[in-house]
Amino acid sequence: MKFQYKSNDYHQPQRNGALAGLLVLLFPVLLPSLFSPLSHASPSMFSEWNGPKPRHLPLLKSALQHQKEPNAPKPRHLPLFKSALQRPSANAKQSDLWLPLANQGWRSCAQSANNPSLPQKSQGYIQVFLDGGLNQQRMGICDAVAVTKILNATLVIPYLEVNPVWQDSSSFMDIYDVDHFINVLKDDISIVKELPNEFSWSTREYYATAIRATRIKTAPVHASANWYLENVLPVLQSYGVAAISPFSHRLTFDNLPMDIQRLRCKANFQALIFVPHIRALGDALVSRLRYPSIKNRGLDGVHLEETAYTNKIQEPLKFVVLHLRFDKDMAAHSACDFGGGKAEKLALAKYRQMIWQGRVLNSQFTDEELRSQGRCPLTPEEIGLLLAALGFDKSTRLYLASHKVYGGEARISALRRLFPLMEDKKSLASSEERAGVKGKASLLAALDYYVSMHSNIFISASPGNMHNALMGHRTYENLKTIKPNMALLGQLFLNKSLSWSEFQQAVVEGHENRQGQIRIRKPKQSIYTYPAPDCMCHG
Repeated sequence: MKFQYKSNDYHQPQRNGALAGLLVLLFPVLLPSLFSPLSHASPSMFSEWNGPKPRHLPLLKSALQHQKEPNAPKPRHLPLFKSALQRPSANAKQSDLWLPLANQGWRSCAQSANNPSLPQKSQGYIQVFLDGGLNQQRMGICDAVAVTKILNATLVIPYLEVNPVWQDSSSFMDIYDVDHFINVLKDDISIVKELPNEFSWSTREYYATAIRATRIKTAPVHASANWYLENVLPVLQSYGVAAISPFSHRLTFDNLPMDIQRLRCKANFQALIFVPHIRALGDALVSRLRYPSIKNRGLDGVHLEETAYTNKIQEPLKFVVLHLRFDKDMAAHSACDFGGGKAEKLALAKYRQMIWQGRVLNSQFTDEELRSQGRCPLTPEEIGLLLAALGFDKSTRLYLASHKVYGGEARISALRRLFPLMEDKKSLASSEERAGVKGKASLLAALDYYVSMHSNIFISASPGNMHNALMGHRTYENLKTIKPNMALLGQLFLNKSLSWSEFQQAVVEGHENRQGQIRIRKPKQSIYTYPAPDCMCHG
């Protein structure tokens, strides 16, 4: 920064110029914050989070010794972190990590055992209004398909409510290829994009203003098929339309005919594909992860021929997708201590009071109790230590799928030091390429979902709808997915005397059978998370 001193009085004594020069020299010393680099890695002095102390110090120290960044926050688990940084480069053991899953004796089979057929006459139109984020709404869409089939009705393309947290007004047609959706399910149910004119009065605004006979608002969570036949079918037969709201998680996972279960999976895994521009941008991100030399090429057709040639002569690189859900909402709701000191604890407590009036179940437990029970989301540092212990080294290409990380870049810095080849949407695509999804949480999540489905390995730092949806979809496609053992990791991170070798051995042993092996769905578990045996055939 240059300072220009200009005076209209040319007869000032020279000492005034000297004093001004001295002031210029001292100014950066007196007010250093004005001269600090403006970046995400330099939290403001007014920030509620100024970088946590290392939580798992021994592990983190071991991971970090190879490289030191003077302005990075200290890792919480420093000894482990230093050891992780000293871990050797790729070896034969690591190469085993990338092996695809062997045939497990199961195959996808979402097609009905009977020839699908439409009813001779529709009982009426089903409307559903879906809240939540992308993946909660996705499950609701598939449940709506099933309920429509149960009632021999016609489905109106579901209405997606504006999420109060993300404030995204994207519609079904903004996210999903509606024509593909209708075409895939055309032999199973009738679907219309909008109600015919005679029912045009049945809108969200109509139901928001008064009690209406055509609105069903008493559907219990995980309602049975009989409940819909007894409570919704009469409304359809009387009025020709029934609007169900709320509808999230309103259909049971048990005691349904196999054809209905398979129809849910057909909707989820086959009918729901993203709109073309999401798929195009997703393909570009995947290509840039596999072929870094094409990272800066555009999405238009100018470079298609060159890209195809590059792909032929280069060996595609493998990559891991890490879904890092560590936003303020999750951090506060968990009631866990993430090492940010008194300021962070106070900020999260205030947030809990504001959003949930302090009524958070986990608040009655200590941090140690929550961690030993596996009820704390993994921080970026902790998920990095998990990946390092499993054998991933600094040459691993990592794609970070997340909306917003609480604490910003400073919170992510430890993970980035362990995995310097970490990428995300911003690093892989230009602002022009991202213009169509900017500020739209559902479209950004859809993009991450698409890239996740094309990765060699997927891992999520905490349970949640995105984790559950991708775990089920990748199980259906027999793709490797690492499911962190949260209780084990919580106990390991509480043990400050663990050496790196002890930590690594415990992690490897605790995750041998958590890398995509088929898990048979148990009663009450989601068919979208555990598609076997309902939507997969053995043999």
